[in-house]
Amino acid sequence: MNALISVSDKSGIVDFAKALHALGIRLISTGGTAKLLAAEGLPVTEVAEVTGFPEMLDGRVKTLHPKVHAGLLARRELPEHMAALKDHGIDTIDLLVVNLYPFESTVAKAGCTLADAIENIDIGGPAMVRSAAKNWKDVGVLTGAAQYPEVLAELKAQGKLSDALRFRLAVAAFNRIAQYAGAISDYLSSVDFEADQPGESYVPRRQLFPGQSNGIFTKVQDLRYGENSHQQAALYRDLYPAPGAIVTGEQLQG
Repeated sequence: MNALISVSDKSGIVDFAKALHALGIRLISTGGTAKLLAAEGLPVTEVAEVTGFPEMLDGRVKTLHPKVHAGLLARRELPEHMAALKDHGIDTIDLLVVNLYPFESTVAKAGCTLADAIENIDIGGPAMVRSAAKNWKDVGVLTGAAQYPEVLAELKAQGKLSDALRFRLAVAAFNRIAQYAGAISDYLSSVDFEADQPGESYVPRRQLFPGQSNGIFTKVQDLRYGENSHQQAALYRDLYPAPGAIVTGEQLQG
């Protein structure tokens, strides 16, 4: 089994990687993550060794390569897919561990510039996550450290991940990609280019309200009924609810 690990937030990743290695899983990694794992004494294969192509453009291009995406997307039950991998010397990637560049926290900082925001738009990460999540029947995709314990528990107990867990991971992955894309759209559509005086260079300025607002809501609970007793309903809240919002309150009765 092969695991590709490429994380921006490295919380818990060393212990997780050590546990994967102890289970006989080969570790493949990129950039700073590979250096961290190697420094901890773990045998790690750099992505550049897998692809035969060096990381380039200050790390902007690392994993956008057929040997990565074919390894993620190949359907194991299709002989023609597996034959194609064999013909091109490509190994399957069975576990993908990725969390994305910190776009949301970057743009939330006072003084964040448009250039700062642009540099924190992840390209390769979302591409890999989508590939792995699409092929959820064969690939487990982790997008947050909170998922590490459950994944390890199943791997230790069964030697593989169940269909149910792989599907839940895929749903969480697509949800994360939607949240990430929405945050980028919110930010960029709030930026206008204006000139202080006619003939001067235009400079980016962030407006109070974006041109497009992408609301993300998560389900809190099912309700007994909707506006009328014969209707069904559920309660949802913003992904990041405002302080004091009713959905953050503690239900005491009823």
